[in-house]
Amino acid sequence: MKTIQLGGGDLAVPNVVLGLMRIDRMSDDAVRELVRTARDAGIDFVDHADVYGDELHGCERRFAEAMRLTPSQRDEITIQTKAGIVKDGPYFDFSYEHIMESVDGSLQALGTDRIDVLLLHRPDALVEPDEVARAFDELEAAGKVLRFGVSNHTPAQIDLLTRSVSQPIVANQLQLSITHSPIVTQGLAANMQGVEQSMNLDGGGIVDYCRLHDITIQAWSPFQAGFFTGVFLGSPDYPELNAVIDRLAAAYDVPAIAIATAWITRHPADMQVVLGTTTPERVAGAAQGSDVPLTRAEWYELVRAAGYRVP
Repeated sequence: MKTIQLGGGDLAVPNVVLGLMRIDRMSDDAVRELVRTARDAGIDFVDHADVYGDELHGCERRFAEAMRLTPSQRDEITIQTKAGIVKDGPYFDFSYEHIMESVDGSLQALGTDRIDVLLLHRPDALVEPDEVARAFDELEAAGKVLRFGVSNHTPAQIDLLTRSVSQPIVANQLQLSITHSPIVTQGLAANMQGVEQSMNLDGGGIVDYCRLHDITIQAWSPFQAGFFTGVFLGSPDYPELNAVIDRLAAAYDVPAIAIATAWITRHPADMQVVLGTTTPERVAGAAQGSDVPLTRAEWYELVRAAGYRVP
């Protein structure tokens, strides 16, 4: 398993993450098997959010109840969670009060004394950066949160926060897969008139911005065709792409899901792939893509096979 330095800092993390948004109704044994499979593959980083589960903090609580980590076992895992989405809306709330209440709820549900990484979960159009800064300062001073990041934020939204926030923004969790990759492929078609791919959808080069500012991109829905429209792997809607993936999988002697992972981890931005599956076999297969050395020709072939223009 390849590791990277999160946000360019001192924390080495795997470039594949175990996302736990779907474990709420899983048994203790099933949760433990999922986590054990990930750990065996070198994945010691788990991703939560306060809104994951049928009830607030449901998946965080399910994880803690199933795993019952000892202090030493807790130290072996990087726990990331998110705050900012109000489940009853849904709407977004980055107020000081909401962030503090959410973190305390997560700490209690997870049965831990600290969160390794806290992300602001999607942008809040009504954000007051000074309130976020106040929350971050108090959480850091109390040792409740060690590192801070965002999700689905544009460069300007991050700049607005960092004008007030003193802590470095170490991560930005963004949707990215071979078939949903405007943040990567827009630049390939920049300034091409009449080409939908040339449209700027991320507020101005978020991938380059993150590289310039040492912000680790965490790719969520790495196997989804679109916004929760189903996976592209094995889908009859993507025959050319799957043919290329299957050929490369055979050449590298890995499952097809590993090639989908490798397309993201091959990018020089040192991204993390956030897995959403609850199937241990798929976790193990995806993890094999961590350091598959796709060539430039293979990487671009996958882009073309996904339907994007490489002029």
